[in-house]
Amino acid sequence: MKTALLIALGIFALGYLIVWVRQARQAREGKGKPTPLDIGIGFFANFLDTLGVGSFATTSSLFKLGGLVRDEDIPGTLNVGHTPATIAEAILFLGLVPVDVTTLVTMIGASVVGAWLGAGIVSRWSRRKVQIGMGSVLLAAAALIVLNQLKWVPGAGEAMGLSGTKLLIGIVGNAVLGALMTLGVGLFAPCMILVYLLGMNKLCAFPIMMGSCAFLMPVGSIRFIRAGKYSLKAALGLAIGGVPGVLLAYYLVKSLSTTALSWMVVCVVVYTAAMMLRSAHRERRAPNLLAAEASGD
Repeated sequence: MKTALLIALGIFALGYLIVWVRQARQAREGKGKPTPLDIGIGFFANFLDTLGVGSFATTSSLFKLGGLVRDEDIPGTLNVGHTPATIAEAILFLGLVPVDVTTLVTMIGASVVGAWLGAGIVSRWSRRKVQIGMGSVLLAAAALIVLNQLKWVPGAGEAMGLSGTKLLIGIVGNAVLGALMTLGVGLFAPCMILVYLLGMNKLCAFPIMMGSCAFLMPVGSIRFIRAGKYSLKAALGLAIGGVPGVLLAYYLVKSLSTTALSWMVVCVVVYTAAMMLRSAHRERRAPNLLAAEASGD
């Protein structure tokens, strides 16, 4: 089963690379080379991601605080740029836990469908819609991190698979999480909570969430790439720095307390969410101010 999944993952990755390379060659904007900062963000975010802290919220915050990527291009940049590192994580972790095949495949498949539909919607959103959406989901992401840190997440069960109504809930839930991934909210924490609530063994979360992200991100990324709704320079930086960050965390870091880092991420993410929502409020006021000035003239 692991071999079949890895072959399928290779096909998805190849399709993503072909589309990205073709689009990058034709792109007229954003041809600048990734800076050391872009690469450093990719390394740092995916190092934390491999340790379980997450990469999307961290990267979103750094992009917003540094003014590195336009707000409306952040979701696409996250998905396109972090895909290589996520695939590397899946290769390292997939198959380590004997999850029921039906549960694993159907939940991964559902996340892919959700990502394809979600990316199609988000890639057409205006700047203000993206600001409101990202501000909201960043607050939700911060809340999930807090729940994990305070250990308020329900305890896991012992099941290694799902069936019947629980399987249906798992499929629908993961499809929703796949769609939310395209808006910039990471899948790891909410997927882990979903697995716990359905009574599965906590170790089952790793192949499910790693596999889901690895399969859905190439699919969602293709829609962002074709729409041109991402920063090529920043995405290349994330891709270049991301894989080494994953490998360093996986092979060299045996034990590292991420508690302080997680709380730091919560603070930064909440601040970033507030900035996103504030920017959206300004976007709303701008047309009204222009109209008032015009009528005054």
